[in-house]
Amino acid sequence: MVDEDNADVAKFKVQDPYGKKEELLKQLEDLKVELSQLHITKVTGGTASKLSKIPAVCKPIARVLTVISQTQKENLRKFYKGKKDKPWDLQPKKTHALCHRLNKWEENLKTKKQQWKEQLYSLQKYARPEHQDHKTYTN
Repeated sequence: MVDEDNADVAKFKVQDPYGKKEELLKQLEDLKVELSQLHITKVTGGTASKLSKIPAVCKPIARVLTVISQTQKENLRKFYKGKKDKPWDLQPKKTHALCHRLNKWEENLKTKKQQWKEQLYSLQKYARPEHQDHKTYTN
């Protein structure tokens, strides 16, 4: 089932296909057809050499799917760049604490009791006494 022209499809270079969507989809379809043929040979009792090719075909499929998803995500990043709202998967990953912290306005809010205490006991300003005979105070 695996013929010579599909053998080079299994050898997939990751650097080549970025930006070639049609070629990627065609390659993915060829790999999936090849994998389904290998699965059929597995069910019908194929040789061990055919069965050992299943992982060798699965890996390029995963690589092609990875390239497709990466290019889609990159295009989405370009589309949403500079916009106010972004999808969750495009937003920068933060810790739980950073996501749930208070904003500046909420941080600066004070309770009535706190406002009352600050007003009552505001910063006291004292004039330093002038002592001629005592040398601990210096001007």
